Amino acid sequence: MSNIHVFTSAAFNYIPKVRMLFQSLRQHHPEWRLHLALADEPRPGVDLSQEPFDEIWPASELDIPDWRGWAFCHTIVELATAIKPFMLARLLKLPGCQKVIYLDPDTVAFSRLDDITAALDTANIVLTPHQTRPEQTLSAVMDNEICSLKHGIYNLGFIAVTASDVGHEFAEWWSQRIYHFCRADIPNGLFTDQRWIDLVPAFFEGVAIMKSSRHNVATWNLTTRKLGLSASGSYTVDGEPLGFYHFTGFDSGAHRIMAAKNAGNNQAVHQLVNWYAKQIEGLVDEPLAKEPWAYGSYTDGTPITKPQRLVYRERIDLQGVFPNPFDATTYLAWWNTQGKMEFPDFFDQKKCEAAMKEFSSVLTPGFRGNTSNIDWGKLGGILRQSLSQPKTGLVIGKRSWEVLKSEGIAGLKRRLLG
Repeated sequence: MSNIHVFTSAAFNYIPKVRMLFQSLRQHHPEWRLHLALADEPRPGVDLSQEPFDEIWPASELDIPDWRGWAFCHTIVELATAIKPFMLARLLKLPGCQKVIYLDPDTVAFSRLDDITAALDTANIVLTPHQTRPEQTLSAVMDNEICSLKHGIYNLGFIAVTASDVGHEFAEWWSQRIYHFCRADIPNGLFTDQRWIDLVPAFFEGVAIMKSSRHNVATWNLTTRKLGLSASGSYTVDGEPLGFYHFTGFDSGAHRIMAAKNAGNNQAVHQLVNWYAKQIEGLVDEPLAKEPWAYGSYTDGTPITKPQRLVYRERIDLQGVFPNPFDATTYLAWWNTQGKMEFPDFFDQKKCEAAMKEFSSVLTPGFRGNTSNIDWGKLGGILRQSLSQPKTGLVIGKRSWEVLKSEGIAGLKRRLLG
């Protein structure tokens, strides 16, 4: 059995793309063991035995504390992202495991990736930056470099980790951070799992920054990399074989738009984009792609809305009272009665977006399950500052009154003590 394990993370609707990734890995690395972290629940009537992965790990089996309440706090994309460090930790503990590689499901390998596994011979963690060369135009600086400053220097469509002490420590640290903070909240410095990795070279030893232009090629670096075709018709990057390409944002059309902007008249890029479009054009009609997400609705079939997930994520009292918020007779019943009185703007389509933005404007640890004890030491510190520093007290008092008016006592407690 191989000592190199590779995984990706997706719900059922994305398995057709997972198939493309794993088929490409099977072609170039038949010796690797391939795993799917399933951000969904297994279906008794769905047969995945012929899919090109060796093992499926449902998110509910990844030893995530207070699993159901935690899962409720995430959208489908957030959940597929949030389970990554937990899956990494599990694979690193497998008997005989030496190296673990993660790849996003919308990537495809085009040649062997031996240079990545070789890097893991001396490094504990291998990362790939979004950009490895400075941009030359203001437009590209804004599109790519500033985008990286907002979303993270390193692209988490790929990460590789060894089963060393440092590798295990990293997986544990990443799991702890993502448990509370896997959300797209750029104003508060968060972009799901990605921004945390900016800290990794500072926190951990043996971090290799792989700058090879043949890996993690995507629209955000096409301005500084030359993608071409060899005499045999295979893709190259700056004269080397293309390792893996990241087709991020393809379904929305953003990938094609940015490829046209950043690659100009590079026919090899446009050929590659057209090839992928042709490969996936029939996938939307596959039964797997139409499987509803298990965590997208309540037990009675009512769709779960973003405001419902947000309020549950931020309200520690609700987490304690409703440990299984998917049950339509518990949290949904509260939402349609008490929730409507406490958060009327969330029931008004015209006001909902602004209300969600205001409600989440202050960074909190999010889901905490049944650990909702009041931190009296923290409260005492706030009160002492208010008494010893009148200006601080005025600011705290003004902000507390604003929160009290808009979110009530529970909101005030959440913001002061969260």
